[in-house]
Amino acid sequence: MKRTIITTGIIVVITLIALIVFNKLTSKTDTSGIFTGVNKGNFEITVSATGELIAEKSIDIMGPEFFGGRDVRSADIKITDLVPEGTEVKAGDYVASLDRTELENILKDTRERLTSLVANLEMMLLDTAITMNNIRDQISNQRHTVDEAAITLRNSKYEPPTTIRQAEISLDQAQRVLDQLNRSYKLKDAQTRVNVRNLRWYISRYERRIRDYEDVLAGFVITAPSPGMIIYKRTRRGTKRKVGSMINPMDRVVATLPDLISMISKIFVSEVEVTKVQTGQPVIITIDAFPSKNYSGTVTSKANIGEKLPNTDTKVFEVLVRIDGTDMNLRPSMTTNNKILIKKFEDVIFIPIECVHTGSDSIQFVYTKSGYKNAVVLGESNEKDVIIKKGLEPGTMLYMTVPEQPEKFRFQDEQK
Repeated sequence: MKRTIITTGIIVVITLIALIVFNKLTSKTDTSGIFTGVNKGNFEITVSATGELIAEKSIDIMGPEFFGGRDVRSADIKITDLVPEGTEVKAGDYVASLDRTELENILKDTRERLTSLVANLEMMLLDTAITMNNIRDQISNQRHTVDEAAITLRNSKYEPPTTIRQAEISLDQAQRVLDQLNRSYKLKDAQTRVNVRNLRWYISRYERRIRDYEDVLAGFVITAPSPGMIIYKRTRRGTKRKVGSMINPMDRVVATLPDLISMISKIFVSEVEVTKVQTGQPVIITIDAFPSKNYSGTVTSKANIGEKLPNTDTKVFEVLVRIDGTDMNLRPSMTTNNKILIKKFEDVIFIPIECVHTGSDSIQFVYTKSGYKNAVVLGESNEKDVIIKKGLEPGTMLYMTVPEQPEKFRFQDEQK
């Protein structure tokens, strides 16, 4: 029993000793990763942004034209079918189909209206022919009446004055009726000509409208104007135009055929950094699809007005970068990583930004491995490092974080 107690006590003591030794060993801070050296060499200030490839030039594949003298009106038209994006096509190959329902209904109504107008014209011509024939018959009969009245007047010259006067009145009445019939005939003829001309104008307009609708509907099956690769059209909101999307007479682009000879990296730079970007600045570009290959480029344009991208509140500015040379492996919509070179300094001293600290007196300083605080004068900085104008020599080792017991560190002047 005593032996067991003694054995247990020895084990407990050994365990405690082991724990104490382990705690002492592990309590020593591993300082191997908290120091960095002062560097000297070339220093670059860059602006980095992701983007996507677009073709500098492309051919738009258009829906049917609704204007150009055509008597066609339509609202938005739905894309009912569209070949997959990336499809290689030849000139004349099928690309897309549009919804014909609305225009076919309008065309049907227009044809029915034309049929009604043609029937009205035929009925008008028939009625007019009958009416004019009756008036001509009345005129012919009235001429005989006038002739008879004139004969009666001539034969009454030896009759009493009353009889002669009666004959004159009868001739005058017959002549007035004949004149009225002639005027009625001319008026009816003029009215008929105007009505027929108007009706024929409406008929010709509806006939032209039918031809226009038929021509437009023939364009609802869309083919490629030239060979190339189908790329879906992006709207102003950045969404792709695909099956179910709408086109309208003011924006008839269904898809595009990019020219892969010259490619552009379209990026968006924040309003904070866009003032640094200028046209002509060199750019290093990497493509996510080819991570081991770098491409060079040049900033070609910068938007003057910012915009908000979907699902973000940050205002950004569109910047276009033309990629130097030609690589037929590059495709539109590939993701790009762009590093715009803003400035380059040669043979300067620089350190990581996190090494720099600011005291309560606004003096900027660094902690050296030798146990001092060195005041530094800073120059320009990039995303990671800052130029040191004064206060450090190359090779000096610095703390990257605040060391333990920083109050023990003094400026070298204070040590003296």
